[in-house]
Amino acid sequence: MAGAVVVGYDGSEGSRAALDTAVELARQFGDRLVVVFGAGPPGRVGDEARALRRAIEERGEQVTGEAVERARAGGVDVELVISPERAHEALRTVANERGARFIVVGSYGESPIKGAILGAVPHKLLHLAETPVVVVRG
Repeated sequence: MAGAVVVGYDGSEGSRAALDTAVELARQFGDRLVVVFGAGPPGRVGDEARALRRAIEERGEQVTGEAVERARAGGVDVELVISPERAHEALRTVANERGARFIVVGSYGESPIKGAILGAVPHKLLHLAETPVVVVRG
């Protein structure tokens, strides 16, 4: 029975490397690839946050088109999710909802201390996700 591989994508070098790995994993396991863009802005809600969230969602719609096309060209079934949650929350939510086999994310190669202080998505996922996390260096 086919499952899902969830990949975080924001158009960065790290996310492009993660996408390549996720496409390969989805192809090998016969899984659907779910491309996720977390559009939740940092901070709390307010008028400025709502406007920022919409701008981030629009950016997500622009950059994820490339990911969907690359996944289709790689021969896998693909689904796109633009979530109102922040990236690490969106990836966990989608992975849990889809019963994902893996969450795949890119990394910029920052130090573990910097990731812990700044709240890097891979760092948060490695500590909070119930789903196995594959971190790909960009």
